[in-house]
Amino acid sequence: MSRFLKKNYFTLWSFVVLFFLNVAPLQAMTNQEMLEQADKARGNEEGIQWEIKMHSVEKGRVQDRTLLVIAKGNSASGYNSLIDTLEPGNLKGQKLLMQDRNMWFAKPGLSKPVPISPRQKLMGDASNGDIAATNYAGDYKIVGSEDGQFNNEDCVVLNLQAVDKRATYDRIKYWISKKRVLGVKAEFYTISGKMFKTAIFEYKNRMTVEGKSQEFISQMTITNAIMKDDITVVKYSRPVLKKVSDATFNLNLLTK
Repeated sequence: MSRFLKKNYFTLWSFVVLFFLNVAPLQAMTNQEMLEQADKARGNEEGIQWEIKMHSVEKGRVQDRTLLVIAKGNSASGYNSLIDTLEPGNLKGQKLLMQDRNMWFAKPGLSKPVPISPRQKLMGDASNGDIAATNYAGDYKIVGSEDGQFNNEDCVVLNLQAVDKRATYDRIKYWISKKRVLGVKAEFYTISGKMFKTAIFEYKNRMTVEGKSQEFISQMTITNAIMKDDITVVKYSRPVLKKVSDATFNLNLLTK
């Protein structure tokens, strides 16, 4: 083989190696792995805390609320979260506790926690589960997928079906960016197949995970599918990884 051919052969081989090193891992991800990865950027980590500011307009009524969220878990072991209301003053101290798919409500003066459903509205069109749970990979099974786009971004569109009646929704159509592996849009459906709201996700926050900078959700905008003027905006700030004790999610301590 001539020196010229050897040089070009080496160049071509180097290109092939670099191509597979950079592209193959992403191509090799299954839909389930992409779903699990997308969950992480929405709070599914082994110990995390963030703050939420909610603003909703529903039938002309305007509401605002500030929450502190502490969460722990993953798609394999389950997901726990504690939500503490900081504002407004008349709601301060109200809490939501989620243990896997079970949820309770507590407030000052209440003798014991009250079981509630993740499907109940928290504020505007945001359900309790929208704020408390980000475990799509554990709460839903993938029953179909297709290629799609959102905001000129190539996505895999997953059709998700609840594995348990305690999940927040019966069915979700979920757009995950192929490049960023982040959930960018969701449509929520009843069991009969009727869409009743949509959500758009943004990721302008960042946090450090195992020494690497990782995108974290900054905003979720929920729009009612019928009443288009009914919108709930959920803004996320101050995400921080931290060691969270299991006692944080102890039901017996919720009203203490």
